[in-house]
Amino acid sequence: AIFSGLMPSEIEKQFPQYWVNDDEEEGKNLHENELLESQLKRNKMEVKHSYTKILNQQAGKNFLDVLPNLMKNQLNAVVYNFVDMLSHARTDVAVIKELAADEAAYRSIAHSWFLHSTFYEALKWLAEKKVRVVITTDHGTIRVKRPVKIVGERDTNTNLRYKHGRNLSLDEKEVFMTRKPERFFLPKKNVSTAYVFAYEDRFFAYPNNYNYFVNLYKDTFQHGGISMEEVVVPFVQLKSKKI
Repeated sequence: AIFSGLMPSEIEKQFPQYWVNDDEEEGKNLHENELLESQLKRNKMEVKHSYTKILNQQAGKNFLDVLPNLMKNQLNAVVYNFVDMLSHARTDVAVIKELAADEAAYRSIAHSWFLHSTFYEALKWLAEKKVRVVITTDHGTIRVKRPVKIVGERDTNTNLRYKHGRNLSLDEKEVFMTRKPERFFLPKKNVSTAYVFAYEDRFFAYPNNYNYFVNLYKDTFQHGGISMEEVVVPFVQLKSKKI
């Protein structure tokens, strides 16, 4: 949505070749560059630009090497994926779960990464140039603690903070539910598709193997719900002292 400037249902309608449903294996963020280009064209902004996605340390070093050449562009979009990867690793990797036991420890790890990252090196280099830098993210994250039982059909998506599908059964008092996804610019696969979103620190769990999954995901950091921690994101504009 950030790169396209569109809401989910608008992306699905205007760019079906890029849209990926939750039940498909293809990654959802593989066409950010194309969506950025489409937004620039739609707004009649003919600017020389670039798009870079950094998934590891080597990619970060490569970015630093080409950064001087990127200064020729009017717009450079750069995606650092570490914090999102950290939240997923905390769920899947026992060592990370021990290191990031709570919110303070989680932030400490992210802060330590930043201080030793190529992102910080790039910011220090850019501070000496006549440029403006905007820093933001697409979502926050929250530590989940309280399970909500949900029953759905086989094609219901797997996210722990939101579900969509037909015949969803749960206590609606514990979630936000809409049977009219189009009001929120959300796509729907079927006429009867409904969406449910967890708020506060709740997360969804199926009755099958309920205790196992509750123990597995309780105290993990998740996103996709509508807590303040997830939907309020930073938007920072930095201006070099050289300007």
